[in-house]
Amino acid sequence: MLEAAALLLLLLGVAHAYLGERYLLMRLARREDSLPRLLGSSAFTLGTLRFVWHLIALPWGAMAWLLWLAAQGEVSRLALLQAIGIALLASALLPLLFTRGRHLSWVVFLLAGTLVLGA
Repeated sequence: MLEAAALLLLLLGVAHAYLGERYLLMRLARREDSLPRLLGSSAFTLGTLRFVWHLIALPWGAMAWLLWLAAQGEVSRLALLQAIGIALLASALLPLLFTRGRHLSWVVFLLAGTLVLGA
């Protein structure tokens, strides 16, 4: 049962990322003139929307991994911290890529992920 839940979460994350990109974000990108100009450009606005949209899938992936591990037996403290830490570090990559580092959330995600993995 836990494996099925893990698979569902993983598939949900992939579907959310793909379908959102294809049917929402790509259409918004074509209408740059209607997006607010944050930090001087609609590109930053679209980049922020993109990374936040895809960011949602990362905790789902971490939860899927933890559910998969729980199905195999008890989840250790180390496995819990690794799943959270890796999800946080991956979360740092998205604003770095999609806003070229101008959205400073990457700093918080990077620091939090490093602290969690160092615990």
